[in-house]
Parts: sequence; structure tokens; C-alpha cells
Amino acid sequence: MHETERKPPRQRSLLLVLHDVAPPTWADYKPFVEAVDSLGSIPLTLLVVPDFHRRNALDDHPVFCSVLDQRLARGDELVLHGYYHADDSPPPRTARDFFMRRIYTREGEFYTLDEEQALNRLTAGIALFERHGWPLHGFVAPAWLMSEGTRAALRSLPLRYTSSPQHLYRLPDFSCLEAPGLVWSARSAWRRAASSIISKRRESHLRQASTIRLGLHPVDMRHDFSRDYWLHALQRLLDDGRQPMTKAAWLAGQDHWR
Repeated sequence: MHETERKPPRQRSLLLVLHDVAPPTWADYKPFVEAVDSLGSIPLTLLVVPDFHRRNALDDHPVFCSVLDQRLARGDELVLHGYYHADDSPPPRTARDFFMRRIYTREGEFYTLDEEQALNRLTAGIALFERHGWPLHGFVAPAWLMSEGTRAALRSLPLRYTSSPQHLYRLPDFSCLEAPGLVWSARSAWRRAASSIISKRRESHLRQASTIRLGLHPVDMRHDFSRDYWLHALQRLLDDGRQPMTKAAWLAGQDHWR
């Protein structure tokens, strides 16, 4: 390739992603978000649940919807994150399903759905975003668990991406992009201690990665130890010259770079 035709190097980036965003969880996130905002223009990717645990329909919370409008105006991205964020399928019948749905998580809403069930919830979520005038590019299943029926439904919808803990997938073909992430299990003191050790090692291992995702959950915000880790990790990555981006902006950059 001629010297003048060489592509520029990929921009090193970080993606700050808040999971389970809903009216009852925003109080957990609010102090953290205010601290992030004080650092400058850092766009967030907010994974929004339309009716969290079937008790928090967004249409019934206009004040919270106004908060989401304001976040969009700041440059954040809103992503469809399940619909109920609750596993309401029949009880598990195999040892593997019991582990995935009762030990790994109890909120794997899209883990067992067939195509029709998944399509109904996805289209309902898309319709909600449309009613509120919120741009929608991506869908993330609760706990990143998706059935084959969910995958089939996603292939038929006008969404650009979905994700797993370490990858983003372009839709509709599910082409895979490396997007490694850090995530904590913060439900108990020993889990927080283990997560801190693992995340620090992984952060060091990912130092040369072109992008790093920080995947936060409301429970992380309820403990000073885990909340402070995320703020310090964010600052370290910013100090290392990484550009904060939303998932959609990062994906657009990958398409441009190809």
C-alpha cells in the first residue's frame, strides 16, 4: 500500500457502561454519575430496562424519562436492556439450566425464550424507545444470556449490535468484534475482594487493547469499595490517553476503520 494510503492507527478508547438502568436503580447510580460528569465530557452507555421487574414501567415515570432525555442531550447512548429484566420462564429442568438460571443469575430473561416470545418483547422495547423519541442502536440481554430464539429474532430487527461480556456483535449477521470488559460481582464482601483482585490483573493485561469496557451494576454503587474502584479505574484509563465513547460511537468507528 502506498504511504499516503495507510490507515491511521485505531484510537484507544474506553466504554463506560451502566447496566440495569431503571427508576429504582437510578438513586444508586446518581452520585457516581455526578462524579463522572465532574471529570468532563464523558459519554455513558446506559442499558435501560423498559419495565424493571414488572413493577417499574417507564411510561409511569415521566420524571425519570426526563432524566434520560437530559442524558441523551449530554451525549449518552440509551440501549435496550431486556424488557422486564426478570426470568419468568417455567422452572429449569436440567442441571445446566438450574446453574445458569438460579446460581449464575435469576434475571436471565432472554435465556429460554423462543423466537416469537423474544420478538414480542424486543418489538415492545423498540416501540417504547420510539414513543419517547430515543435513538436506539443496540440490545443487551440481561446477564448477556440469549437463546437461539432471541438470536433469530434479532436478525429480523433494525438494530445495529448486541454484546457479550467480551465482544460486540454487528447485527444482523452477528459478526464478532473484540471489546474486552471488566465487570464485578459485588453482592458480598468476599466477592468484592475477589473482583478487585481479578479486575486489577485484567486491567493490566488489557493495557494494549484498543478498547476496554467498564461494565457497572447498581449493586456496585452500594459499597464504597466497589464504587471507588470504578472511579479510580476510569481515571486511570483517562490518564492513559483513552478516549471515552459510547458503544454506538465505537462501533461506527470500527466500521469507518475497516
